[in-house]
Amino acid sequence: MSGEPTTTDGLRGRLAILHPSGETTLAPNPFGKDVANLQLWQALARHGGYAGLDVLTLQPADPIKVAEGLLGSSGSATEVTTAHHALSRGHVEAGALLRGHPDLADLAWSRRRRASDRAYSLIGMIHTLAPPGIRQLIAAASTAPMYPWDALICTSPSVRDAMTMMFDEWGQHLADRTGGRPPPRPMLPVIPLGVDARGFAVQADRPEARTRARARFGLAEADALILWVGRLSYFEKAFPQAMFRAAQQAAESTGVRTAFVMAGWFPDEYDRGLYEAAARVHAPGVEVHFVDGNDGERLGDLWAGADIFLSLVDNIQETFGITPLEAMASGLPVVVSDWDGYRATVRHGVDGFLIPTLGGPPGGGMGGALVERHTIDAVSYQAYVGAVAQHTAVHAGRAGQALAELIRSPDLRRCMGQAGRARVVEIYDWPVVARQIHGLTDDLAAVRAAAGDPAYRVAQDPVRGDPFRAFAGFASQVLTLETRLRATPGITAETVRDAGAVVRLDTGFPDFRARPALCAEAFAMIAAAPDGLTPREVVINFPAPQRRGLELGLAWMAKCGFVDWLT
Repeated sequence: MSGEPTTTDGLRGRLAILHPSGETTLAPNPFGKDVANLQLWQALARHGGYAGLDVLTLQPADPIKVAEGLLGSSGSATEVTTAHHALSRGHVEAGALLRGHPDLADLAWSRRRRASDRAYSLIGMIHTLAPPGIRQLIAAASTAPMYPWDALICTSPSVRDAMTMMFDEWGQHLADRTGGRPPPRPMLPVIPLGVDARGFAVQADRPEARTRARARFGLAEADALILWVGRLSYFEKAFPQAMFRAAQQAAESTGVRTAFVMAGWFPDEYDRGLYEAAARVHAPGVEVHFVDGNDGERLGDLWAGADIFLSLVDNIQETFGITPLEAMASGLPVVVSDWDGYRATVRHGVDGFLIPTLGGPPGGGMGGALVERHTIDAVSYQAYVGAVAQHTAVHAGRAGQALAELIRSPDLRRCMGQAGRARVVEIYDWPVVARQIHGLTDDLAAVRAAAGDPAYRVAQDPVRGDPFRAFAGFASQVLTLETRLRATPGITAETVRDAGAVVRLDTGFPDFRARPALCAEAFAMIAAAPDGLTPREVVINFPAPQRRGLELGLAWMAKCGFVDWLT
């Protein structure tokens, strides 16, 4: 916002990121959302224009490694700090907490418990809408304390439209049930994912890499190399038959030797045989190759060596699709299905071709039966989305025509490749996307500042609330700030400090309470008082950040028999 302090580097404001693992490297065979989240965190650190980025983790993380992993050699002056989410107030000080997941309901209740509903904005990322469980998590925003100063980022207009419909219908259902009105909902801004435009361009514009990639398959410059990149999962990405048929049609109509390289990885090696069998039947005249998509060097050569990118995705698991952008950044024309995020990124006839798709019959009953079977665990998620994809058609004939047109015309390939590359630089380069995130946090801060504090009567989540409160009736009495505690005869501060040395069970589950040394200090105070002390009289002697953990430490000392609450 305009009133925020600006550094000499032109940086302003802070942003907190919930990054549970704190890892800045990817495991083999990563999911697209994990790749996208890490690249987004890096883009925000390097190009977001924030003075500070507070990385909040759920496990210990090395602050130096986190900063190096996000900043790299960018030269960004953004300060990257790391802290445990439970112990940090970085999100309160930043005014916004971003996580790479759409589940914000629990964080909203945590915000109310730890600060206030208007203390900061919550921002989530929607990477998929297909799993009913994910949709339930997103819908929980309507029953949690969330407001218009919160946001769920939709990576494409298709996602936003689907979310708008779901929230409209879910909100109306809640209003019908309660006789009230639909609850507030978070904003649903459309902000795409991004790619490293320059990195892909430099990688693709290597004549020696192009020669090397094509030589591996024995291809001359006049031959056609069609490329797919992504997970080789027919049940979560795309059934390959339409792509095989399209490549075969293009090869037959042009008479050009054609190779189709699928760079990716199989979730199960057994699936390789399924793909190979389909290729033999549907693309007998095409040289189909399967290449390890985790081999970065070879994949880089393929971006340089390919002529056309092909991706006929048919799965509801897909919501954006990063690989067409990578292809466009590499200067390749793209032939992709007219499907969700693809239709927002690819301009038909400009950057490539959008191939018509046909979804199954809505409202006919079978779709409802399918999702019911999945939600009662009668079929797996993979079977659920796979069944939907099996009844979603992509027009292989139109795809074949598009491939043939591109194979025949090097000039058309070049023209579309240049247009796609320019589009990525303008709209989908990570610095552009990162600045949109900064713009969003500015907008949410303005909405939050203009709003009043919401009135409410329920302070904690009644479903997932404080277990000591939810189950208070189980015990004879509960520890309060006024419960009088006395030292057990024969127990010393050293006994407390050395707890667990003999009986390890005495120090189980230590993460949330004060450490034994601090508990020993509290015990010494209690032991020195003739009539003992109350928790209030104990914790007031310690700094505020230690008090909650020490309060639980007093309960632990009662558990161990170090203090008595009855005598």
